[in-house]
Amino acid sequence: MKSLMVLFLLLPQAISAMPVLSVNQVAPGIYVHWGVQEFSDTKNHGAIANIGFIVGYRCVAVIDTGGNPEQGKALKNAIENTTSKPICYVINTHVHPDHIYGNSAFKETGAKYVGHEKLARTMSVRGDYYLQKAPELLGITLTAKDIIPPDITVNGELDLDLGGRILKLTAHPTAHTDNDLSVYDPQTDTLWLSDLLFIEHLPSIDGSLKGWLTELDKLGGKSYKIVIPGHGSLVKDWPKSLQPEKEYLNTLLTEVRTAIKKGVFLEDAVKTIGLQFKGRWKLFDEFHRKNVTKAYAELEWED
Repeated sequence: MKSLMVLFLLLPQAISAMPVLSVNQVAPGIYVHWGVQEFSDTKNHGAIANIGFIVGYRCVAVIDTGGNPEQGKALKNAIENTTSKPICYVINTHVHPDHIYGNSAFKETGAKYVGHEKLARTMSVRGDYYLQKAPELLGITLTAKDIIPPDITVNGELDLDLGGRILKLTAHPTAHTDNDLSVYDPQTDTLWLSDLLFIEHLPSIDGSLKGWLTELDKLGGKSYKIVIPGHGSLVKDWPKSLQPEKEYLNTLLTEVRTAIKKGVFLEDAVKTIGLQFKGRWKLFDEFHRKNVTKAYAELEWED
C-alpha cells in the first residue's frame, strides 16, 4: 500500500515532466509549432521545421513529426494536451529528416501514415545513409523503425476526412523534392505548403529548379487566407510573400543558364552566381553553393 501511495504522489510529477511541444493555434483547429531558423546540427538535433496538426470532429491529422523521435513524442503530448480526439493520420510532406524523424512516436496510435507516391522509394534509397549519419550530424541515434513509409500514398489529389473537416492533399510534380505534398483546409482557407515555401530561410533545392518555379507559378495564381511554410513565419499576404522565393530561384535560373552558355565551369559559377542575395536570406552560406550546384547539373543538359 505504501509503494502505491508513493507512486500516486509521484505520478503528477512524472506527467508534468513529459516534454510537450509549444504550439500556436493559427486558425480554428489548426496548430503549428514554429521551428527555428537554424542549420540542423548536434545542438538542435534537427528540430528546426514547422510542424503541427489539424483537429476534426472525429480525429486528428499530424502534419510532419519533427527532426528527432523525442520531438515527435513532444508533439504527440501537445496533441493529447489539446484534444481528446484520436490521431488518425500522420502526413509527411516530404522526405527531409527535419520533417520525418519523429514518425515513430505515433506508431502505437494506430494512425495511418500518408505521403507522396514517391516518398516510400526515396525513404528506402536514403534510409541507410540517414541512419548512418544521424549520430554524427544530429547527435541522435535512429533505427529503421524511425523511418516509416506511408500506408496511404497520394498520386495527384486525395481527400482525408477528419470528421466534418475534409483535408485536400496534393502530390506535386518534382519541385523542392520529388515527393512534395501540400495540405489544404477549405474550412479555414489554410494551405500547409511546407517546404515548397521558405520564409527568411534560404530555399533549398533537392528536386528541380524549373519544376519548383512551375509549381510556384501555379500556386501564386490562387488566393489563400493563410499559408504555412516549412520554415519561417505565418503568411497572411499571399501571394506577396511568395515573391522573395521566386526572385531568388528565378535569378538562379537566369544566371546559371548564362554561365553555362558562356562556358563558365561549375567551380567558378558557385563563386559568383546569386551573391547579391547574401544578407537577404538566413542560412545563405549553408545552402546557396549547393543550390547553384544543383541548378547547374539540371540546366547543363537542357535543350
